[in-house]
Formats: sequence, structure tokens, C-alpha cells
Amino acid sequence: MAKMNFTLLWALALICLSRNADGKAKSRETLSDVDRKLKLLNKPAVKSILSDDGDIIDCVDIHKQPAFDHPALRTHVIQMKPSFDARIENLGNRSHIVQTWQRSGTCSEGTIPIRRIRKQDLLRAASLENFGRKLSHNTSNNREQNGSHFIHINNTEVVVSPIVRSTAYLVTVGYNYIGASGDINVWNPKVDLPEDFTSGQIWVRGGPGDNFESIESGWVVNPKLYGDTRTRFFAYWTKDAYNQTGCFDLTCSGFIQTSSHVALGAAIEPCSSRSGPQYYIPIGIFMDTNTSNWWLRYSGTEVGYWPAGTLLFYLNHSSTMVQWGGDVYSQNVRKNPHTKTAMGSGEFASATGLGNACFIQHVRIMDFSRTLKYPEWVSTWADEPYCYSSLNWAPYGVEPVFYFGGPGGGYDYMCP
Repeated sequence: MAKMNFTLLWALALICLSRNADGKAKSRETLSDVDRKLKLLNKPAVKSILSDDGDIIDCVDIHKQPAFDHPALRTHVIQMKPSFDARIENLGNRSHIVQTWQRSGTCSEGTIPIRRIRKQDLLRAASLENFGRKLSHNTSNNREQNGSHFIHINNTEVVVSPIVRSTAYLVTVGYNYIGASGDINVWNPKVDLPEDFTSGQIWVRGGPGDNFESIESGWVVNPKLYGDTRTRFFAYWTKDAYNQTGCFDLTCSGFIQTSSHVALGAAIEPCSSRSGPQYYIPIGIFMDTNTSNWWLRYSGTEVGYWPAGTLLFYLNHSSTMVQWGGDVYSQNVRKNPHTKTAMGSGEFASATGLGNACFIQHVRIMDFSRTLKYPEWVSTWADEPYCYSSLNWAPYGVEPVFYFGGPGGGYDYMCP
């Protein structure tokens, strides 16, 4: 009996040792994958700048940026500036917003500033493959499975956000747009849960509702991606409704940066305050019709471009939908209890006036006439109007100002 017990204990010990060995091997394999990913993302720096907010900005040779890891872009010749009139400007007065890192140094011409990705950034991600990505809509596979559904705006089918996203926006659809812009009021809204994020942004889209292409920019608070709750300038793209392509900033190959002064994913400051000074960032996305490159402008600077002629299909010619507004991602939207992550300033859109709800001024589109103008037709939408709302405030004789936002859950019984 004693011999049998000894044999059993020995067998159990071997199983435990085997499991521990497998766990350590998997851990080593995972860390090895993380190191390989870091090496792929963080290109050799000509110079590195330590920002006051803790970010490290690497000044990287413009020809060695992550975009050129994409197989289709390895022989791409950089377009250093757009061929259209570079004097296109938003109409508002410039606010004194800076990127925090700019106080600590500059990158020289011929290099671009790239926010360094650290090991802890990758370890926070659900997977290395999905690092830097938004959640897929997956509407083409099963429209009901993830709660996505469609509405019709101006006789155009538009996908409504999936169950983990809640948006409130101003939209124009049905025409051929080659540009869009707006001055986005900048806030630092509360983020409730570690995986939540919230943004104020512009979307330029093309293609069918269940498999659209989108290029986007604005400000975002995204602790899981960036590791803090600072408000940051971002860019995003996808060619398949966030399914398998695209990412924030330069966390994958695609966006080609040309500016040595602006860093994607870097913190911006100061932010607006209730009944206090208001700050905003002028954002513009314009297509160079000679190259099919969509250029991103930030506060009057061309940051770089998405090479639609190589990476995209529907946006290779023009956009058929533009949205301005806010986006909240959370596993707890459309649920009880609802996430308390705020959109915009945290005030509902009905709180008009400076220092209240978040707003976008000087909403503009550009068509093939190459002139900036207010859209001929617009509509508003909010996925959860009792949690986050939208309002195009247009008193007689005054250009409309679009307001959006809300506090999320816990405000009243309508958004529990």
C-alpha cells in the first residue's frame, strides 16, 4: 500500500513538473514574441526625446518608418507634400494647444517623431495580433450576432455601431467627397474601465455598410493602448470595417508620415474646462486627386497620408460618407450597469455654449470643386441618446455648431 502511494505521489509530481515546464516555456515564447514585436515596431532612432509626461519620442529616419514594412509599400516613393493648395485652412482662430513632448526637444528634417512602444504596452493588449486595433464590426458574417444593425440615411445604408461601441455624430452621405475638416473641442473625459476608450473625431468613409473603409483622426483617451488617461492626438485606418486591417497611429504599417514636428499618439495640452478656457484642434483630411493619397492636417501641418491607391479600394476615388462626433468603446455599453466612461466633456449635447458640451465648429466638406463648404445635407445620430447625445445647434442666421457627448451610466434610470 505504501509503495502504491509513493508511486501515485511520484506520478502527480511528474505531472506538476511537466505543467510548470510547459507554463514556463509558453511564458518564454510569449516574451520572445513580445520582444520581436517591439523590435518590429520601434525602429532605430537617430535621436530620442524623453517627454515630461514619460513618453519617449524616437526621431526615426523617414525612410525607415513602420509603413514600409507593408509588402505593398516597400518600393513606395514618399510624397513629401500634397500637390493641392497647401494653404487650405480651418476657419477658426488657432488655440494654443501643444504636444507635450515638443517642450523637451525637436526632430530634425529627414526624420519623423514616433512614440516608442514599450513592453508593458504590448502586455496590456488582448493579443499581439490585435495590438492597436479597434474591435471588428463583423457585420458581413452575422449582422445580429454582435448586435450591429443598419439604418438608412439619405437613402444610404449606414452601419450602426456594434454592442461594444456607442457613437454620437453628425453625418453627411451620398456624395463624392475628397475632403473633410472641423475644429474639434478638446477635453479629457473620464474613462471608467481599464479597456474603455473615448474619442472626439472625424471619420471619412467609403464602401458598403458591412465592409466599409475608414480613415479617422481627432483626440482620444485610451488607457489600454497608451497606458494613461491623457488626451492624445490620433489617426486610424481600416479597409474592412475594423476586421483584420488597420490600427491606431503607427502601430502597424499603412500611414506614411512626413512631418518632423507632430507625433501620432502623443499627448496634447491644455484641455478645455467647464466654464473656463476652451481649446480645440483643427483637423482636416484631404485627398490629393493626382495620387489618391489622403492627407492628414493637424493645426495647419500636413502630418502625412494614407496611400489609398495602394492600400484601399473604395477610398481610392472619393468618400461617400463623413462623420463628426464622439465614440465610446466599452464591454459595458448597451448593458445594465452601463459604463460610466464619458463622451466629450461629459455633458449632454443639449448643454450648448462654450464650456459645457463638447462641440465641433466650422464643419466642412470638399468636393471636386476643391472648395471648403458646409455640407449640403446633414443629419445627427446617437446610438444611445439617453447616455450620449448629439445636437446640431443652428439658430437662424448663424452657422451651425455640432454638440455631442454625455456622462454614460449612472446619470439616471434611462442610462443605468
